[in-house]
Amino acid sequence: MSDGQRDVSYSAPHSIEYAYRRSVGHVLGRFFTGLRDRQIFGTRTADGRVLVPPAEYDPDTGAAVDEFVEVGPGGVVTSWTWIEHPLATHPLDRPFAFALVQLDGANTGLLHVVDTGDAAAMRTGLRVEPRWREQTRGEIQDIVCFEPEASS
Repeated sequence: MSDGQRDVSYSAPHSIEYAYRRSVGHVLGRFFTGLRDRQIFGTRTADGRVLVPPAEYDPDTGAAVDEFVEVGPGGVVTSWTWIEHPLATHPLDRPFAFALVQLDGANTGLLHVVDTGDAAAMRTGLRVEPRWREQTRGEIQDIVCFEPEASS
């Protein structure tokens, strides 16, 4: 700085928070209530497609969607990527896959975690089923992960 001025900085402690609860509405509310009860729900569009996670509006037509359909709980891996070295922020502390799982009765994939134990066991087309959290609370983490079905 010139003319004898000093470089001065000021700071003040602060925190950013959102001190409110967001309503998820009747569609996602039903989805999360189902998870609490160890059920998975989607919504059926006018042309018969079942969307999971459920949507309030058909993404193709914009029409309201209000018919709920129970799906799964098993399904098929349609796409995946292997995480060999999980970070502390990942949902599992060992190698796993992030995958799209098309649940039985659904036409769309649910993005979630698949725990096969090692990459060699992971594949597109793998039949999986949810591993539920011991105490469910009505949130997506009620499904700890998907794992190969016992008969796979």
